[in-house]
Amino acid sequence: MILKGKRILVTGGSSGIGKAAAIEIAKQGAEVIIQARNLEKLKTAAKEIAATGAKVHYYSTDLTTSEAVEASANQIIEEVGLPDVIINSAGAGEWLSLEEAATPEYFSETMASPYLVTAYTIKVFYDKMKARGNGHFIIINSAACYFTFPAAIGYLAARYAMLGYSKALQADLHGTDFKVSMVALGKVDSPYFKNNPKSEARIPGIVGILVPTLTEEESGKIIAKTVKSQKETVIAPFMLRMLVFFNRFFPGIFDWIMRLTGGAKN
Repeated sequence: MILKGKRILVTGGSSGIGKAAAIEIAKQGAEVIIQARNLEKLKTAAKEIAATGAKVHYYSTDLTTSEAVEASANQIIEEVGLPDVIINSAGAGEWLSLEEAATPEYFSETMASPYLVTAYTIKVFYDKMKARGNGHFIIINSAACYFTFPAAIGYLAARYAMLGYSKALQADLHGTDFKVSMVALGKVDSPYFKNNPKSEARIPGIVGILVPTLTEEESGKIIAKTVKSQKETVIAPFMLRMLVFFNRFFPGIFDWIMRLTGGAKN
């Protein structure tokens, strides 16, 4: 797919990986729509994206509410037009152990973003794209969805849900003109870990040794490349892809290593 002239929506586009993806696709000629909750961050991100010379639009939306997602989608279509590509990058969730997860709200909030946010957004736009007959849904996930380690109980559950949803959606839309891609990234030097230092400390040590940290710019380029290739599954960086590959053949060994080298719980 050529990005020039395409209309692309990025959820979570006000910061981090989402903003990096929006900037990269804007540089390649796409018309960009960014969605997030924080209006001031959206305005700041929109200025950065506009500096590339691209058209950019922003919508403050509580994506964890299906009614808000529907209302915002209607507004986007009326004011900008129906997107060609939806990049689902909105997500949150602190890494906590079962003991630390003190309230039921932790589990519902962690599952809401990213999983429900992604499910709501794709369902709403798929229904609106059916008459056109095509579209491309990109789901940004963490490569943590392929492993298990301690002290990230809600986060891992949500990321496994994203993996399952991606595969289920690919099966549902197989043989149609709709495309589904899942991009599973390793650690990215983004505001997420700056805001969650406890989570960063819990990354299994073996991953920190073998897998290089991606920059935001690198993550944005990976996502833009996926828009063009429409590849079903992208795992980056390369060393992480190798770990995922070998984990399929030696899951017991990987479980043991991940548990042994998992970060401190406090």
